[in-house]
Amino acid sequence: MLGIRQKLSLGFGGLLAVILTIGLESVALFSELGGSIDVILRENYRSVIASQEMKEALERMDSGMLFTLLGYQQEGVDLITKNKTVFLKAMNSELENITIPGEEEKATHIQKLFNQYEEAIESVTQPEIPHEARLEAYFHKVLPLFQLIKTTADEILNMNQQNMSDANQEARIKSQAARQRMMILLVVGALLAALFMLLTKKWILRPIAGLTLSAQEIKSGNLDLYILSRSRDEIGTLAQAFNEMAAGLRESRRVDRANWSHMKRSTELAFKVLPEAVAIVDKEGVVQIVSDTATEVFGMLPTEKINSPIFHGMVELFNEAISTGRPAEPNKDQYLIQRFVNGKEFYFRPKVVPVLDNYRHPTGVIILLTDVTLEREQNEIKRGVVSTVSHQLKTPLTSIRMSLHLLLEEKVGPLSAKQLELLIAAREESDRLHTILERLLNISRIESGKTNMELKSVRPHELVFESIEPFRSAAVDRGLTLEVQLPDDSPEVSADPVMVSQVFANLVSNALKYTGPGGLIRVFAQTTDDFVQFSVSDTGRGIPAQYLEKILQHFFRVPGQTTESGLGLGLSIVQEIVEAHGGTISVESLESEGSVFTFTLRRSDRIFEEKAKYD
Repeated sequence: MLGIRQKLSLGFGGLLAVILTIGLESVALFSELGGSIDVILRENYRSVIASQEMKEALERMDSGMLFTLLGYQQEGVDLITKNKTVFLKAMNSELENITIPGEEEKATHIQKLFNQYEEAIESVTQPEIPHEARLEAYFHKVLPLFQLIKTTADEILNMNQQNMSDANQEARIKSQAARQRMMILLVVGALLAALFMLLTKKWILRPIAGLTLSAQEIKSGNLDLYILSRSRDEIGTLAQAFNEMAAGLRESRRVDRANWSHMKRSTELAFKVLPEAVAIVDKEGVVQIVSDTATEVFGMLPTEKINSPIFHGMVELFNEAISTGRPAEPNKDQYLIQRFVNGKEFYFRPKVVPVLDNYRHPTGVIILLTDVTLEREQNEIKRGVVSTVSHQLKTPLTSIRMSLHLLLEEKVGPLSAKQLELLIAAREESDRLHTILERLLNISRIESGKTNMELKSVRPHELVFESIEPFRSAAVDRGLTLEVQLPDDSPEVSADPVMVSQVFANLVSNALKYTGPGGLIRVFAQTTDDFVQFSVSDTGRGIPAQYLEKILQHFFRVPGQTTESGLGLGLSIVQEIVEAHGGTISVESLESEGSVFTFTLRRSDRIFEEKAKYD
């Protein structure tokens, strides 16, 4: 039984034999035709040229003799001498190129006649001979020899032209015969190629097509197929390997299904006892497994879809996790999900974690609903304590500050220098304590939503310039450059000017505090689709990378700062104000290079468009 290699060798070998035959035949044909053409171009053509040159030179010599007879002796002699050389050269060329039978006798005859012609020329061109004798010699000696030489040269010319015509005809006959042989070989080659193509289709293409269909069936999940192949070549071996592979896949599928079924049951049992509300959702958004807590609190059931009202607020997180392949979760309390269970209020924070395959492509998600009720209650208690303590301390602190004020004005008696120094220090500390209490109260009001913000449309230029104007003199005193860069076409923003002024005040004052002389503080803005983005950058000392995530937290201060730098509440207030406006704040910084604080405020025109859409 022939294998694929032998079959291909047989088919391609036949084609190769046809190609070699055609090639060798072509080489032989071209060689033969080349020989014929060589006869035409090399041998006969040279004799034709020599005969023509002899005739032309002879005619010019005859003209030279006529010149002498007419009295132009010198001109005639020069013409005869010049063309005599040409004639002799052409005659010698002909004598050296004898190729046709009879050509040599005629060339030798021309040589003898020309010798006689040369002697006769003397009797015509000598000026001392009488004119009548010269005329007699020309017409009775020279002219007959001229005619004989010219006639003989014509005979040689005709002989070579006839031979060229015969060679050309012979070449045509050979070319026609070769063309017929080539056509026969091409027909034979085409038939062999067609036969090989048919055999290739039968031997190779059909079995491969069958294997391709089988592979597609396996791809679609049909592992129960069996490929029947009667061939014992490589295709048959491959078909047998396919059958063995399908059998192995069937066994692997059986084992995987058993393991998957076991894992599913184990997972479902584990989910039953989970205290958290958890749901596994596939890539299409269909719930696969849920914990008892998720069913009890949220009413989640298997086969439920993510676009169900039960999952309100989680669809965006699901889409984000599937598209990015990273966990998605809200970061503020307003995104908490409120539920009442047995008459008691609970709060849950959703988190969507993608399940990735080996190629890190999402195949589904896990929805975690963490109970943050206790955390929220603790935050409420903390806010209440801070607010209460701040209010309770504010009244006695006001009395203390008033008393210190009266004492310093010496309303109750004169003070010594030491007493004055102590009272001034006490006043400064009481003022500092008053600032801390005010900031704590501000944070408490903003977090609780009790701050009344008067939102209105404000031009960014007006907002920025009014906010930073008080800091220009301080920048000059410190040797700093305070620069503002705002696009002229910046749209209006929705903001409370008083509160946003606090944002700029905190950011610019921090930049002044941590930037050395000669530095640059720049306030700039750019517009996005829904927001105007404001930035305050400086060339100061910067913030170490490990503290960037904590810099906006309450009471956080970068280690190594003096007590004069504050208690770490300024940036917390900035964050609360910005987020209360519906914006975000971020910070970028490199040590010894400076920091950039960026926050966003909503565009007024976009807010109006949204209202018009819902109205």
